[in-house]
Amino acid sequence: MSGDLFAPNMPAEIANRRPLADRLRPQTLGEVTGQEHLTGEDGVLRRMIASGSLGSMIFWGPPGTGKTTVARLLSGEAELAFEQISAIFSGVADLKRVFEAARMRRMEGRQTLLFVDEIHRFNRAQQDSFLPVMEDGTVILVGATTENPSFELNAALLSRARVLTFKSHDEESLEELLKRAEHAEGKPLPLDEDAKVTLVRMADGDGRAVLTLAEEVWRAAREGEVFDIEGLTQIVQRRAPVYDKGQDGHYNLISALHKSVRGSDPDAALYYLARMFDAGEDPLYLGRRLVRMAVEDIGLADPQALAICNAAKDAYDYLGSPEGELALAQACVYLATAPKSNAVYTAFKAAMRSAKENGSLLPPKHILNAPTKLMKGEGYGEGYRYDHDQPDAFSGQNYFPERMGRQVYYDPAERGFERDIRKRLDWWSKLRKERGEP
Repeated sequence: MSGDLFAPNMPAEIANRRPLADRLRPQTLGEVTGQEHLTGEDGVLRRMIASGSLGSMIFWGPPGTGKTTVARLLSGEAELAFEQISAIFSGVADLKRVFEAARMRRMEGRQTLLFVDEIHRFNRAQQDSFLPVMEDGTVILVGATTENPSFELNAALLSRARVLTFKSHDEESLEELLKRAEHAEGKPLPLDEDAKVTLVRMADGDGRAVLTLAEEVWRAAREGEVFDIEGLTQIVQRRAPVYDKGQDGHYNLISALHKSVRGSDPDAALYYLARMFDAGEDPLYLGRRLVRMAVEDIGLADPQALAICNAAKDAYDYLGSPEGELALAQACVYLATAPKSNAVYTAFKAAMRSAKENGSLLPPKHILNAPTKLMKGEGYGEGYRYDHDQPDAFSGQNYFPERMGRQVYYDPAERGFERDIRKRLDWWSKLRKERGEP
């Protein structure tokens, strides 16, 4: 590998004592692996650099996918000053210092790329403090987060930054990192083929983790020693997944579990759940997936499904393993035997499409509050009918933006509790027609 971009003047004997993951940081965007959709020849970041117009961005993705490295490389290729802070360790005083330094550079004709790690850790006021310096060009903000930006970042900040998604490394990408590590170390990784496959799976898509694990193996190996799966697990103190080495990997088994639940087969669902427990899967990961199944495949056909899955997750948190695993098994069987409906899931996707297609339409004025005389004069709140005062506690008024008209997304199934919901919706539809509502 070429000299380290991040420590070009470091003596060789000190550089060689640095962690392997740090020594193998890519030196150019072309060396970044696993994020070709961003850094490849046709990638988004390449196009931005070529256009000479780099805007603020949010890097969203799991740990170990290269967010910090890409930000540094981006500043180099765009010839920007690089400044890095962490939202975990920084406060208002640090932000003021960074902004002032960026303003000084700007006066000298050089722009600053400000990389903020864990940006979601900043509170609303701290996030708002970035807005003026983003708008006047003092900094190009690149924020990194492992959390969904839609939920964790202010709308004002998001509207001024483009969200770029970093993907977990797949097995091919992690294997490429191990080849680079072997080249850098000048020797093969002392693992047999099965153990090497297991080490890649242990990393769970994290590039930093796979290199750290490899380094542990090299440290432990005696001259000429090659470890099998059992030897590997003793060294790194992680449970090796016992998924079959064919097609039954992590994602295949969770897919099988999900589809068994959806297919109302409690026995198959329990089998795949047990397979994943036996493989050392994180029970809370399985708990989260069960919650997902409850809202995607059962929905309002049985509203108790979500409550039971959350209770099972809490029970595992309280009891731990192995006692808590029974609570997750109970939730799994409940989901598999519950009536099924994806009506809410389908309706939500349709509503999301409408929201994207129709833009920021104003709700009808009759359902807007009018706290000021000006708003009252504009007709806000005029004609609103309070449903509790109407016959059957139902006004039937239109609540969609006028340019859209009434839409129908939710189509409840004739199963479980949704039968009752359908009757209710049909009754309200009949009342609307009788009252001449659109």
